[in-house]
Amino acid sequence: MKILIAEDEISTAKALKLLLEKSKFSVDIVHNGIDAWEYIRSDSYDVIVLDIMMPGMSGLEVLSKIRTNNIKTPVLMLTAKAEIEDKVTGLESGADDYLTKPFATSELIARVKALGRRSEVYSDSVKSLGNLTLDGNKYEMRVGNEALSLTNKEYQLMELFIQHPGFVFSTEHLMERIWGIDSESDIDVVWTHIGFVRKKLKSLGADVEIRTIRGAGYSLEVIGC
Repeated sequence: MKILIAEDEISTAKALKLLLEKSKFSVDIVHNGIDAWEYIRSDSYDVIVLDIMMPGMSGLEVLSKIRTNNIKTPVLMLTAKAEIEDKVTGLESGADDYLTKPFATSELIARVKALGRRSEVYSDSVKSLGNLTLDGNKYEMRVGNEALSLTNKEYQLMELFIQHPGFVFSTEHLMERIWGIDSESDIDVVWTHIGFVRKKLKSLGADVEIRTIRGAGYSLEVIGC
């Protein structure tokens, strides 16, 4: 299940990302409303978690764009505001749930899971390209009866690639999308994980490969195409 967290408090966003990834979710984080809308426009999420008070564009403004563009993804609003009228405004604007800070992380995870079960995107957790199947329920890749498990980051890389076959992703873009804009990891972590995934694809006998496009980045393509 893929989650977007839009939260301007960087430490809070990082903590939520860590906790949700431990629960086997794939998580993107952004810290302002403009970036949140860009991510939502360019990708598919099972649940969107929006902080109301964000720079650039408020959570309510982002929510309005989501619903105006007929995006059905469940939205959980996060805010320090506890007044009844704020909750009513969020729900009337199209939010599916509302959680007031401070909150118990166990409650947030439970609510995200509940919303994910309602998501139209959630049923599409198994994706295929060529003879390769990527299973988001088991975090594994399969070719025929052979399967190999993936780590969280390996799965996120393959999910992004398989959703956009033939598209060239720069190393910097992969770093930002998979490890986050605030990651303290070196950029060579991208090359390392791509190397791990390539070995698993080869071991399975997959007819797809991650190709290096000199000076541009990486692309998932069917071999021979």
